Amino acid sequence: MLGILISLILLMYLAYRGVSVILLAPCLAILAVVLNDGGPILGTYTQIFLPALGAYLVKFFPLFLLGAVFGKVMQDTGSAGVIADGIITRLGADRAAMAVVGACAVLTYGGVSLFVVAFAVYPVAAAMFVQAGLPKRFIPAAIALGAFTFTMTALPGSPQIQNAIPAPYFGTDSFAAPVSGVIAAVIIAAFGLWWLQNRLTKATARGAGYGETDEFSAGAGARNSAADDAPSLWAALLPIAIVIGVNLAVARFVLPMIDTSYLAEQAYGEASLDDVRGIWSLIVGLAMAIVTTIVLNIKRLVDVNATLKEGVSASFLPIFNTSSEVGYGTVIASLAAFVVLRDAVVNIAPGNPLVSEAIAVNILAGVTGSASGGMSIALEALGARYLEMAQANGISPELLHRVAALASGGFDVLPHNGAVITLLAITGLTHEKSYFDIFMVAVVGPLMGLGAVLIIASVL
Repeated sequence: MLGILISLILLMYLAYRGVSVILLAPCLAILAVVLNDGGPILGTYTQIFLPALGAYLVKFFPLFLLGAVFGKVMQDTGSAGVIADGIITRLGADRAAMAVVGACAVLTYGGVSLFVVAFAVYPVAAAMFVQAGLPKRFIPAAIALGAFTFTMTALPGSPQIQNAIPAPYFGTDSFAAPVSGVIAAVIIAAFGLWWLQNRLTKATARGAGYGETDEFSAGAGARNSAADDAPSLWAALLPIAIVIGVNLAVARFVLPMIDTSYLAEQAYGEASLDDVRGIWSLIVGLAMAIVTTIVLNIKRLVDVNATLKEGVSASFLPIFNTSSEVGYGTVIASLAAFVVLRDAVVNIAPGNPLVSEAIAVNILAGVTGSASGGMSIALEALGARYLEMAQANGISPELLHRVAALASGGFDVLPHNGAVITLLAITGLTHEKSYFDIFMVAVVGPLMGLGAVLIIASVL
């Protein structure tokens, strides 16, 4: 376990210092192997790390690719600038951070992947912060609050994977424990918005401006636009509405009517519709949104091909960063010492399944750098036992579901988390500039929400 701890601390520290995770993850995964049992270095790299990296890459590359292209098209057509101007005009410059959080929340609660949300919202957020004269370094925290926290784990009915994983273990659904979920969501959102507004107020009082030189700093308009005329606000908003609406329609209504029995064949990976429903619906939604944006703004783009190529290029670093983190977590989870660690954390507070579950999921999510990974490991090991203990103590399985989901969104957002590294790559910022505020809104806030639910459950 000391070997795992050393590896994890080095990964977080060096990632924070800006060292490439694509290089760090395999090196420190191998270090953990050597410090544990001196296992085969090359075998670990080619047979454990790379297959895990590849599996994630194969599954999610379309979302990263189309998400990056969509964000770039929204930027270069001027749509992002128009949306930013519309929000600033209606809400005021002092509410720019709140608007970013709200936009992310709507998209993620609508079923859009948090990675896609980061790509899509960043151009709008940057344009808004330029117009409002707010420091760019707070954009990652605003996106993280809206996409990585209460809409991911707390709000009942959230379609995000973190809210779906507990269901088969406890016989529940995504609307489990709605009152507890809403209470936690309110606490997380309120604390995060208060923190961001307080930090922004202090920064602007010191005279801090946007503070970065990038494609947005010269103005919020389109960088690749052929004309000064901008699209209307409704034309700019239409692609985002298409992403949400088509994603929902395809997933809920279109795909169930199509014969997908061929997926069970070996050639198609012996999959089911549920295995591909989320990916397919987002692919269709994003593709339609991209085409719609280009068609509506074809005269505004100097070079459509250049915009598409830049969007494609922007997808590579985020997907490989995140895939490398998945590879690291898989190697760590394969070690014998990790089994000892897992068994130790899941048996903390054995007399209280809610507290034990909360601690176990949080720690394992932190070690693996993954909310879904940490929760899956904990529930696979002791999900049945938690359910048995809960029933014996009169605790609702729905509450077990909600606590597990909330706990997955705490320590998962440490410096080595794939979503954090992807978000910083998309925004062109560093851990040193932006991570502290991400930590406050996406770790401290969610832990406060989880703590409140545990206290209420113990009292009632």
